[in-house]
Amino acid sequence: MYGTIFNLDVKEGCEQEFIASFDKLENPPGAVAFFLMKPDKMNSELVGVAVFESRDAYVKNANRPEQHQNFTNMMQYLTSEPAWNDGEYLIGKIS
Repeated sequence: MYGTIFNLDVKEGCEQEFIASFDKLENPPGAVAFFLMKPDKMNSELVGVAVFESRDAYVKNANRPEQHQNFTNMMQYLTSEPAWNDGEYLIGKIS
């Protein structure tokens, strides 16, 4: 499995709209899971986790025009571009 963990600094007053925008998205080909977390110790920052079947599926998704549109839409709610940490997941379990 391959994917990214990313930090999102959401504009003040936009958090609920931002979260709702994710509900409208369809799972891209090769996607395994997606999580969005609000850490206890951060005020405006959220943490996202995207998991794909493989690095190839992740890269193909990143190059899809739909993904570019999703990114452009997401940026309207953020103060800056997300900090991305891409890599291979070594262990993963979902109950």
